[in-house]
Amino acid sequence: MRTTTRTPLIALLAMVPLLATLGGCAATVPLEPGDDAGNPSCADVIVRLPDTVAGLDKRETNAQGTGAWGEPATILLRCGVAVPDPTAEFACVTAPEDGIDWLRDDSDAPNYVFTSYGRDPAVQVIVDSDGDPDIEGDEVSGFEALSDVAGAVSQVPADRFCVALSDTPAPSETESSE
Repeated sequence: MRTTTRTPLIALLAMVPLLATLGGCAATVPLEPGDDAGNPSCADVIVRLPDTVAGLDKRETNAQGTGAWGEPATILLRCGVAVPDPTAEFACVTAPEDGIDWLRDDSDAPNYVFTSYGRDPAVQVIVDSDGDPDIEGDEVSGFEALSDVAGAVSQVPADRFCVALSDTPAPSETESSE
C-alpha cells in the first residue's frame, strides 16, 4: 500500500523541474545574436538595459547581446550587428538629449529598424510601433524607446557622427573645372 501512495508522489515531484523548465521557456523571446555579440562593449550595454522601455516590461531572451520588451515582444535590441557605412539611403536621427545617432529604416513600417551610427559594435533596435493589434491604444514611440535605451547604448563610444547635407562643404569652382 505504501508503494502505491509513494509512486504518484514521486512522479509528481519528478515533473516539477520539467514544468519549471517548460514554464521558463514559454516567456523567452527567441532572437539571433549579432555577429559581434561577444564584444565586451556589448556586455557593457546589456547589463545596463532598463527594466522598462516605452512603458513595456523587459523579457528574457535566448541569445547573447540581446534584449526585448513587451508582451508580445514589441521592442527588440541586438548588440554586435554590422557597423553601418555612411549612407544617404536611411534617415539619420539624433536625439538632442543623448546625442546618439541612429539610422532609421522604415521600409517595413510600422516596424522600424534603428541602427546606431558611428559606434563599434553597432546596436540595432527594432520597434513595432503598432504594438499588439488586438489592443487599442498601445502604440509605441520609436523615439521614446531609443531614449530609454540611450544610457546603455552610450557605453559604446562614438567615433563618427551623422552630418546633414548642409554640413558638407560645397565643391569650389576650381575643383569642379578640373
